[in-house]
Amino acid sequence: MSEPLILTFDMGTQSARALLVNPKGMILYKAQKIYERPYYSKQPGWAEQRPDFYWESLCETSLSLKEQAGPLWNSISAVTCSTIRDTCLCLDKQHNPLRDVILWLDSRKAEGLPPLPGFIDAFLKIIRMSEGVELQRRASACNWIAANERDIWDRTGKFVFISAWLIYKLCGNLIDSNASIIGHIPFDSKNRTWMRSNDIRRFIWGDLGPDKLCSLAEPGSVLGTIIPQCAGETGIPAGLPLIATGSDKGCETLGLSCLSGDKAALSFGTTATVQFSTQKYMEPLPFMPAYPAVVKDYYNPEIEIYRGYWLLSWFKREFAAKETAEAARMGVSAEQLLNERLKEIGPGCDGLVLQPYFTPGIDMPHAKGAAIGFSDVHTRIHLYRAIIEGINFALMEGLRNMEKRGGIKIRELYVAGGGSKSEEICRITASMFGLPVYRIQTYEATGIGSSLAAFTAQGFFSSYEEGIREMVHIKDEFLPSREDHEVYEAIYERIFKKIFDKLSPLYGEINDIVR
Repeated sequence: MSEPLILTFDMGTQSARALLVNPKGMILYKAQKIYERPYYSKQPGWAEQRPDFYWESLCETSLSLKEQAGPLWNSISAVTCSTIRDTCLCLDKQHNPLRDVILWLDSRKAEGLPPLPGFIDAFLKIIRMSEGVELQRRASACNWIAANERDIWDRTGKFVFISAWLIYKLCGNLIDSNASIIGHIPFDSKNRTWMRSNDIRRFIWGDLGPDKLCSLAEPGSVLGTIIPQCAGETGIPAGLPLIATGSDKGCETLGLSCLSGDKAALSFGTTATVQFSTQKYMEPLPFMPAYPAVVKDYYNPEIEIYRGYWLLSWFKREFAAKETAEAARMGVSAEQLLNERLKEIGPGCDGLVLQPYFTPGIDMPHAKGAAIGFSDVHTRIHLYRAIIEGINFALMEGLRNMEKRGGIKIRELYVAGGGSKSEEICRITASMFGLPVYRIQTYEATGIGSSLAAFTAQGFFSSYEEGIREMVHIKDEFLPSREDHEVYEAIYERIFKKIFDKLSPLYGEINDIVR
């Protein structure tokens, strides 16, 4: 008999992937659909999409994969589905969508929210979190819908993430993994369940009560079995178990083997993140939760650079017409040509330093992006490298703060995401952090992590550690340059760490003026 396989779906911001993975971590077949239009915007800063868009993409990639796999399709032992986070959907009482999905990229803000109770407002002022909490209230999609689309909100039976919607389409049960509940929603990350009704934090989400929240399951549990209607649309055999895993980032961290406390996962995607695993619950920043990991009783503290490698897409669109045209003639990507040119610029970009905080957060309510040190020696490629270095400086700051808070020491970095495909970016990263950087056998780390969780749940591995040994294999190692690291360390300590505090008052002034 052939070995068992996991069919895993990775539903991302820019594309959908379907993978057939074996117990050795080999991706036997892959089908990918790159979205021509990942989202649409009714107003600047908004990002929405039809919920069926994701289901149609899942079906298309599944049918394509089935055609590739041939007889091996019958070797599938289970199905998993990992998705982007904080992407929200209103369902009626029959679980039908009431409006389009609001993506995590959406930057709309709810206005005119009712004032907070006096004692809560006073407490927040004492701990200097008034602005950060108000930012969270305004950024929560449920509050915007309740304030601006009241008819839809009143008819909403369940307010869910896209992960729960896809699970419902696959197995007929409206349920989600508690390792996927990451976003603006009343979730108690420490206890891996919904906040209690008397939890003081619930005020952030207005009247999003327990009745509007779906059931939760632990990773590794069976969410249901593939229903006949799904089988007809996807080609997946009816009756196969659908196993709970987690969010795309959580699965990616597991797929990069970052389960022990001395390893951290760097994700160079649309959002750039640094994340590690720990059995001790710790907030990466004050009042910022650690996320439930795919592995039960573990947590994933994370620092997120909201507009991470999205900035490289922005740069390509605005400044790289030459490379884009040349790449089209050569049959390669523009990023390949741009990344090759990184070698032309030395560490520190001849004094150009970029701060990539383009989107406000709970600890930086007035955040803006900034670049300092421009001179007449700088070119477009200086700016391109400064973006990469700026993202890494921000991730370094986040990781070092988490190390102090958790009393840990990270000694190895594992990278995934589109940016990790560049060897030069990996070398720069190693030298900036002063740590070895590793790439595994595939860029599809999310699919590996999700499949690993399913194989372990089915008893194919006795533990996650055994699964990691069998399924995750180091392919490339990048060692830091001590000379370059000294340059980066000086820029980080003497320049980068001071930029935000120096400019923060001006960011507030800018916000007041443009508002």
